Amino acid sequence: MDEVFKALGDGSRRRLLDSLNARNGQTLRELCAGLDMVRQSVSKHLAVLEAANLITTVRRGREKLHYLNAEPINAIAERWISRYDRERVRALADLKNVLEDTAMDGDAFVYTTYIRTTPERLWQGLTDPEFTRRYWGVEFGTDWAGGSPMVWKEGGQETAHPEQVVLESDPCRRLAYTWHTFTPEWAEANGVDGGTLAELSAERRSKVTFEIEDLEGSGTVKLTVVHDGFEAGSTARQMIQHGWPALLSGLKTLLETGEALPHPR
Repeated sequence: MDEVFKALGDGSRRRLLDSLNARNGQTLRELCAGLDMVRQSVSKHLAVLEAANLITTVRRGREKLHYLNAEPINAIAERWISRYDRERVRALADLKNVLEDTAMDGDAFVYTTYIRTTPERLWQGLTDPEFTRRYWGVEFGTDWAGGSPMVWKEGGQETAHPEQVVLESDPCRRLAYTWHTFTPEWAEANGVDGGTLAELSAERRSKVTFEIEDLEGSGTVKLTVVHDGFEAGSTARQMIQHGWPALLSGLKTLLETGEALPHPR
């Protein structure tokens, strides 16, 4: 946590975060072009921000894209602010606007967290119904092979669709699947009104990817979640950016302590 405050203490690094807040998923070249800093300085500042987990990077072909990461701010909230105010989202409104509520031109939501566990245990946490039910309230009916269909089971309801499929499955390393279909039953169970359901149903289907990296010798695994495929101005995109931090906090707590947080609704 000391690294987070040190990273935020530099004005140049805050400008880089501001630039990513305005348009997430930028390359080093794009960040240099938007700021009055030489490439070497930008690279050094980005390295500090990445070490503090305030940004995360995702490779797309030959390019490396930089994204804001909300996990450190959530950790600050859990450590201190939640002692005084359970409504920590409101208490952190200013910080959230900068680091979490990323209104951006790019559509991808990217979130990185570090969990004291093993790749095998994390894979189990992402795929085993006994785990997903405890922190998510959801079970997946699938064999987790690439191309296999997925049935989402939540609140006594099952959702199946030919486009709900596993896209990639490399156990303990990488998992990707398409997002679920938005049904009237799902909307009723989650308190989603008819107008919002109509907007969600009209959008193209998104997908989520989990990248698992074993930090050998540390007893820690790096998990990066990339949820993308949204249309510009997507209603689903606005909803998942608040849901994923809570879900991943629940997963991390369960794997590290054996205790489950209440899953988000």
